[in-house]
Amino acid sequence: MAKKILLNEKEIEIILHRLACQLIENHIDFSDTILIGLQPRGIFLCNRLVKILEEEYLIKNIKHGKLDITFYRDDFRRREEPLEANRTEIDFLVDNKNIVFIDDVLYSGRSTRAALTAIQAFGRPKHIELLVLIDRRFSRHLPIQPNYKGRQVDVINFEQVKVNWKENGQQDAVYLVKS
Repeated sequence: MAKKILLNEKEIEIILHRLACQLIENHIDFSDTILIGLQPRGIFLCNRLVKILEEEYLIKNIKHGKLDITFYRDDFRRREEPLEANRTEIDFLVDNKNIVFIDDVLYSGRSTRAALTAIQAFGRPKHIELLVLIDRRFSRHLPIQPNYKGRQVDVINFEQVKVNWKENGQQDAVYLVKS
């Protein structure tokens, strides 16, 4: 299995700051905005962005949470092994709020579709946006596009994009893996 580095630790840090600035441009003080990391991998990106926004741009009291979409996916019954759900941590109402879903890689769009369905259990948002670290073009099964993207990558079907986070005990990096 060959792998090629797409983003190193420094490039990821630069992209995270750019994404944070784009969020500030569109949401100013975040009083009506909620950042929601999609479980399992979007939570690392969400937590990093919240930390940057609070510590480096001094925006306080950013509401953020974690959304598990496991049983909202249209393919969860098609797997041979049983799925194990992650925790959803949304301890606030989303009614009339601006929601920003955050995930590491946008591939087919199915995770985002599942998140759109899952968030309805918590209320009716005013507006929903999507932020991803990596946008895999030309692989969408659904008409879903990100509002914010770190890097756009053209990937062939048998290639995968693998995001490593130091929160998982690995060095921050994004790889293109050929199987």
